[in-house]
Amino acid sequence: MTSWIHTLRHALRLALVAATFSLGLQASPAAAVEPGQPLPALQIKDQHGQDWHVSADTRLVLFANGRKASNLMQSVVGAQPKGFLESRKAVYLADMSRMPSFVTRTFALPSLREQPFTVGVVLDSALLQGWPAQEDALMLIELTNGRVTALRPVSTEAQLRTALGL
Repeated sequence: MTSWIHTLRHALRLALVAATFSLGLQASPAAAVEPGQPLPALQIKDQHGQDWHVSADTRLVLFANGRKASNLMQSVVGAQPKGFLESRKAVYLADMSRMPSFVTRTFALPSLREQPFTVGVVLDSALLQGWPAQEDALMLIELTNGRVTALRPVSTEAQLRTALGL
């Protein structure tokens, strides 16, 4: 029985490493996200395995650090047509680093692939050190010319709809 558990643990570790490398994540910590400072660059992939980045004209980063925030995002933006976030000069970033890799690969990423918006996927929490996060709220990071101008937590559909001009 002990040998079986050891083998399972080893397989899970290998799966986690494989998932991390398949998404091309780099484990260098990010700089702090603070008003007046440039938004730190992240080298990550989206839910389709494509490079994800924040472009120079992006005005809003919607950052989900937990399930409640992710559900809020999906309930409001998931009902919008494809290209909605882009039309608002907004991007969506999801911290999935605390989720077991099996759950991420088997359930979360396939579900995200069905959404009409692109999601930057973070699997390594070290990449988000210094990023503002509230597990029960979506963090809105407002930008002007790549610099952070404001940080606002949003915890209701009404607040998110207002922030997105709906």
